[in-house]
Amino acid sequence: MHPLHTDLGATLADFGGWEMPIEYTGTVAEHTSVREQVGMFDVSHMGYTEITGPDAVSWLNTIVTNDLGRIGAGQAQYTLLCGSDGGVIDDLIVYRSDDDALFCVPNAANSDVVVAVLAEVAERSQAADGAQITVADRRAEVGIIAIQGPRSADTLASIGLPADHDYMSFVPVSWQGFDVITARTGYTGEHGYELICPADGLPVLWEALASAGVTPCGLGARDTLRTEMGYPLHGHELSADITPVQARLAWAVGWDKDDFHGAVALRTERERGPHRVLWGLRATGRGIPRAGMTVRDSQDRVIGVTTSGTFSPTLRQGIALALLDPSVAEGDTATIDVRGRELPCRVTKPPFVESHVR
Repeated sequence: MHPLHTDLGATLADFGGWEMPIEYTGTVAEHTSVREQVGMFDVSHMGYTEITGPDAVSWLNTIVTNDLGRIGAGQAQYTLLCGSDGGVIDDLIVYRSDDDALFCVPNAANSDVVVAVLAEVAERSQAADGAQITVADRRAEVGIIAIQGPRSADTLASIGLPADHDYMSFVPVSWQGFDVITARTGYTGEHGYELICPADGLPVLWEALASAGVTPCGLGARDTLRTEMGYPLHGHELSADITPVQARLAWAVGWDKDDFHGAVALRTERERGPHRVLWGLRATGRGIPRAGMTVRDSQDRVIGVTTSGTFSPTLRQGIALALLDPSVAEGDTATIDVRGRELPCRVTKPPFVESHVR
């Protein structure tokens, strides 16, 4: 894929150990193409991990937070892998093929860690009760192209790929001699798909989409799009020190399950209440917030810190995500310290713009 990006004049930078396109023609233009038309992202830096064996779904369900019993074959689920203290090792999407086979897509920087954790648990399971679970890292063999935006379904149909399946479901097909998984998932808040394809098929797929009029988009637009939706990014809104309860992801925890990694710590935190909560901050003055900036209330008391911040191309103003004191309420006023200057903001619950994923 690298020559395709350089031929398009992409600005490249390191991301999770991979050289990735940050922008082609400009982040704002690429962002707008996704909100109004259709754009595509090479996100092959993401992981791809296969888990197989007798009752593999039930086995994984004792590890990740969400309840895989809620989905059937051909469906996907957002979930988290936590440590024993409830901190998030990674957030990922699990795709259930059948009772004995599934695959998951971890974040780029965390893929090796996720594979190592799952492989270690599989080894312990085999030693304890003979469970034959195989965890296979296929990241080097498989890549992903995300196609997102109002025109994404029509575009896929025009090149012969399925597009009429439900949100959080996937369909494996043969396309031009390649096995392609068309998943109705994404990270932009728009109707979209993630196309999982063998590495040698990626350029063919990319060029077919380009010929259909899809705008190439870089990780700069991906970040502004996900921030407008309030979607978490590991290392910012989630980390080993930030739990799902603090990040407003309690909906991605199967609280009624018997057990999962971090269950005791998360149940305890949920019962007593978190010491900080993720909120959105919408600037009411001129300025662009960034991650790691101090947030104060109207009495000039420090109430938290921003985890992400950007200029919203849709709203034409600064927005941020921030971990704030639990006393903060929606509609409160606050200020962000932007390099020594106070940026007035209003506390809001994300998303900042309307979601169109369904």
